[in-house]
Amino acid sequence: MRDDQNGAGPSRTVSGMDAAEAVDHVAIGALQAAYGDAVTRRDWPAVVALFAPDATVTLDLGRGEPRVLGPVELAAFVEEAIGRFDLFLFTVLNRVVLSVDGDDARGRVWLAEVRQDHEGVASTAYGRYDDTYRRTGGTWRIAGRRYRSVARTAPAGADAAVEVVPPDAAG
Repeated sequence: MRDDQNGAGPSRTVSGMDAAEAVDHVAIGALQAAYGDAVTRRDWPAVVALFAPDATVTLDLGRGEPRVLGPVELAAFVEEAIGRFDLFLFTVLNRVVLSVDGDDARGRVWLAEVRQDHEGVASTAYGRYDDTYRRTGGTWRIAGRRYRSVARTAPAGADAAVEVVPPDAAG
């Protein structure tokens, strides 16, 4: 529906985006959700396919130096890391598309990993992805990603249930 009386001017959604912007936001949101789905299903080829081939992923776990990986290396790293869990659920807590500029975009995803290891010990890890996205051939892919660990289940006997990763330790 046109937002003026005579039919001239762009169509606007409630949030002030035109239809093309809304389509981009929905497509990028679907990409963000598809990553969580593929990791939860442990579908490593699907994970790799969500990234641009030249994408770099920086993992800052709040312990040691950040690691920089490509899509294939990331999938192998995550596969090994979650191999010790009988239950692993990647849950998106909140996600946002921050900007879209032609075929480039930026976004953020807040997440929780709900886990239970082979011994039955439950834990949760919380983090944030700061992403760049690129549209190629009409398809949005993750072009760059920085993961920052923000909190995790505290060790047994700790004063608090959650151990917060200090910002200076995790970038």
